[in-house]
Amino acid sequence: MTPLEGTRRSFLKVTAALAGATPLMNGMVAASPVDESSPLFAYVGTFSSPLQDVLPTQVDLPPGNGRGIHIFHVDRKTGALTPAGTYELGTSPSCLAVNSSGTHLYSANETDRVNESGEGSVSSFAIDRSSGRLTLLNTVRSGGAGPTYVSLHPTGKFLLVANYFGGSVSVLPVNADGQLGEATEVKTDEGTIGPTRATNAPPGTFAFSGHDRTHAHMIQADPSGRFVLHVDLGLDQIYVWKFDAVKGKLSPAQQPSVSLPPGDGPRHFHFHPNGKWFYSIQEEGSTLVLFDYEAASGGLTARQTISTLPAGFAGSNFCSEILVSGDGKFVYAGNRLHDSIGIFSIGSDGQLTHVADEWTRGNYPRSFSFDPTGRFLYCCNQRADNVAVFAVNRDSGLLKFTGHYAAVGNPSHVVFLETGK
Repeated sequence: MTPLEGTRRSFLKVTAALAGATPLMNGMVAASPVDESSPLFAYVGTFSSPLQDVLPTQVDLPPGNGRGIHIFHVDRKTGALTPAGTYELGTSPSCLAVNSSGTHLYSANETDRVNESGEGSVSSFAIDRSSGRLTLLNTVRSGGAGPTYVSLHPTGKFLLVANYFGGSVSVLPVNADGQLGEATEVKTDEGTIGPTRATNAPPGTFAFSGHDRTHAHMIQADPSGRFVLHVDLGLDQIYVWKFDAVKGKLSPAQQPSVSLPPGDGPRHFHFHPNGKWFYSIQEEGSTLVLFDYEAASGGLTARQTISTLPAGFAGSNFCSEILVSGDGKFVYAGNRLHDSIGIFSIGSDGQLTHVADEWTRGNYPRSFSFDPTGRFLYCCNQRADNVAVFAVNRDSGLLKFTGHYAAVGNPSHVVFLETGK
């Protein structure tokens, strides 16, 4: 672990904060005993910028049919979503994060421009826990262009940001009142851009999205908070950083990075609940890779590669989301153009076996999230302008469409607020 400060007092302060922190998983407030008769809210981030604000190279963004952050009441029994308001925001709040106490929400504003350099922004909101309504607290620079992902460090004291078009990641302090401070750290990715055709591409593919330049696509701390990992799709790299939880600084880990096959394009990742297995999904290669994770050093060792697509598939596909079920039994992988969620069982050694594919009831599934109980999965069908709701079979891992849709223009990400904690 990076030395925290030159005093025992500072060390004890940070150690206590890490020990008492509860990490966020799957875009929902971390599990704790709740009153399931209490209201449950869902927040849906969208692409909401006018077409002229979208960068020319941003191939998968439509004109921006969303109106900002859409708020819903969630029926705990059926999974249905009922509109409860909208925080109108024309800056494409495409990724959201809720803090562990459920008092604040943060958004990555993907197409915002806050200065001549094209730098994007991140916003903080206070949550009215009785109504779910949002109040804007402040907006700060994101540390690069096109911020596409935000996550909270387990201490809750820092917001981690991946800037897709800036090819950079940043660390923003979270103040006691929930407002964001200016970045304490910005790291810009450098290296050789991968080829435009993925090593593991399906036959006949024309899938090309991010191998034109550096593209930081996701950033998140490991379960302990000692390390922060981020992926760069254009460089085909996963980076590992030691995290200074006092200063909000990043420094290279013992193994600073790990390479994926050229052109495959790592997009997202997810830790298994046991903290020992780490799964990444490759956008252009349409693969899942299992890594063994060494918690003491942050080291990653690849052990299995498997296609996200059914046997015999040919043509173009762009992978999107990856989630590990809360019980650690299944992995779910998003396929755009094939428009499916691949379902994989996890063996006793962490290896994956394909189980089934479920049609998303829409097209271009950008992401999906479990509700706080894990009984329902909510899929953002970006180009179909809806969120589709599926019931999760805990034994088989299979998904069953509930018949419930929520109309949302260009949905991108869903997070939840438990009010009964």
